[in-house]
Amino acid sequence: MKTLLEIISYREMIYSLVKQELRGKYKGSVLGFIWTFLNPLFQLIVYTFVFSIIMKSSIDDYYLFLFVAFIPWLFFSNSVSGGARAVMDKKELVKKVYFPRQVLPISYVTSAFVNMILSFVIVFGALLFSGRGIEPLLLCYLPMVMLIEYILALGITMLTCALTVYFRDLEYILAIITMAWMYLTPIMYSSDMVPEEYIGIFDLNPVTPIIEGYRNILYYQTPPDWMRMFESFLVAVVFLGIGNLVFGLIQKKFAEEL
Repeated sequence: MKTLLEIISYREMIYSLVKQELRGKYKGSVLGFIWTFLNPLFQLIVYTFVFSIIMKSSIDDYYLFLFVAFIPWLFFSNSVSGGARAVMDKKELVKKVYFPRQVLPISYVTSAFVNMILSFVIVFGALLFSGRGIEPLLLCYLPMVMLIEYILALGITMLTCALTVYFRDLEYILAIITMAWMYLTPIMYSSDMVPEEYIGIFDLNPVTPIIEGYRNILYYQTPPDWMRMFESFLVAVVFLGIGNLVFGLIQKKFAEEL
C-alpha cells in the first residue's frame, strides 16, 4: 500500500514519461504521430491482400479474424520485450534522481497501451467497412479485457526489466520467447484447431483467454467466456504481485549495476 501511494504521488511523472515515450517513438520522421495509425492500417492492407487473394482460408474474413487478435498481441509482446529495457534506458535518471523505480515499467507499458487503443481506431474502421459491423453492447466488455491484459503485461514487464539490469542477455532471450509465445497463442488459428491431447498444455497460456476475449467481442460478436476471463484476471494479478515483489527486492542496487 505504501508503494502504491508513492507511485500515485508520482502520477505527473508517469504522465510526462508516457507523453515522452509516445512523442519519441516517431521522432524525426516526417509524418510523426500519424504512424500510430498508418502502421496498423498498412498491416491490415497486407493481411487483406495475402489472405483474401493468395492464401485463402476457410475462416470467413480471415484477415479480420487475424487482425483483431494481432493488435492486442503487439501491445503485449512490445511491452514484455521492449519493456525489458525500461530501467536501463533511463539509467541517467535512475542514478541522479529519487523516485519509485516502478514508475519506469508503468510508464512504458502505459505508453504501449495507449498506442494499442489508438490502433483500435483502424480495427473498428475495418470491422465497419467490411460489413461485419460492431455490436455496441458488447463493446462494454472490451475495457475489462484490456485491463486484464494491461495488468498481465505490467506484471511480466516489471519482472523482466528488473532482471535485465543484472542479466543483460535477457532482453535478447525475450525476443525469442515472445516469438515462440505468439505461435502458442491462438492468433493465426482458432483454439478448436489445437489437437485434443495438447489442450491441457495450451490452456496454461495466460494470454489465450485474453486473445479469445477480444476475438469473441469483435469478430464473433459474442460475450467473452466469463470463467476463463476471471481465471486470466487471477493469473494477471499473481504476475503483478510477483513482478512488484521481485522489482522491490532488487531495485536498491540498480544504480550500482547501471
